Amino acid sequence: MLNRRHFTTLSLGALALPASLITAASAHAASIGQPAPDFTLTDTAGKAVKLSGLRGKPVVLEWTNPGCPFVRKHYNGNMQRLQKEFTGHGVAWLTINSTRNDSADYLTPPQLARWKADKGAAATAVLMDENGAVGQAYSARVTPHMYIVSAQGVLVYAGAIDSMASAREADIATATNYVRQGLNELLAGKPLSTASSQPYGCSIKYQNPAS
Repeated sequence: MLNRRHFTTLSLGALALPASLITAASAHAASIGQPAPDFTLTDTAGKAVKLSGLRGKPVVLEWTNPGCPFVRKHYNGNMQRLQKEFTGHGVAWLTINSTRNDSADYLTPPQLARWKADKGAAATAVLMDENGAVGQAYSARVTPHMYIVSAQGVLVYAGAIDSMASAREADIATATNYVRQGLNELLAGKPLSTASSQPYGCSIKYQNPAS
């Protein structure tokens, strides 16, 4: 179970991850200051991407659902700018979709790849998590739900992309962007001034939600 001191969300209690879906490397729930649960997912082209294979560079995990108004708010340019800025500084950016495949919001891998291209997104990879195992290991609740993993594989941030919990694009300009702030501090060798925040967005439509 997640440490609630680190993760407060807009949704109901923590989602349980069925034991059959947990790998040995991700058997412990995500917690700030602890090793990030390892995982392997396939991208929209079917290529396997392993989190621990990116060790040596910071990694951003971004949970997404293109049908979510809060995701659309940030994909009018804000998310893409963040991706381009920090992948240019050696950060790996993994966009993860945990929407179950019978949801109206589900996109097939080719559809998700086309959305990424149409939006000019610059994520390192867009990953499929249809059974929700990785999302539940991280207790990802909403889209967008953001995480930062250090180059040493330690989870150093979890929460919202910024401080304005709205779907209004105009609010981006006056918000504190926690992801940009955290990455700049991490790259400068400084501790993060905000290690966790309350995520906001659309609830993730998991295949096996908690009852």
